[in-house]
Amino acid sequence: MLVLSRKNRESVVIGGADGFERLLKVTVLEINGGKVKLGFDVDSDVPVHRAEVWERIRAQAGGSVPVT
Repeated sequence: MLVLSRKNRESVVIGGADGFERLLKVTVLEINGGKVKLGFDVDSDVPVHRAEVWERIRAQAGGSVPVT
């Protein structure tokens, strides 16, 4: 697991390099107490889910892939 520190309004970019046509940009929108609000910029055809929702989708599809 890659761990990065970001301040408010700072971003991380995933993909967009050779061999990775799609780009995912994650931006810290707000830090309030113990919660962090994130914004995701990605192509509209790329699904983005919270981990617990993704696990339910996988289980309903007949496959269970654990998230660690």
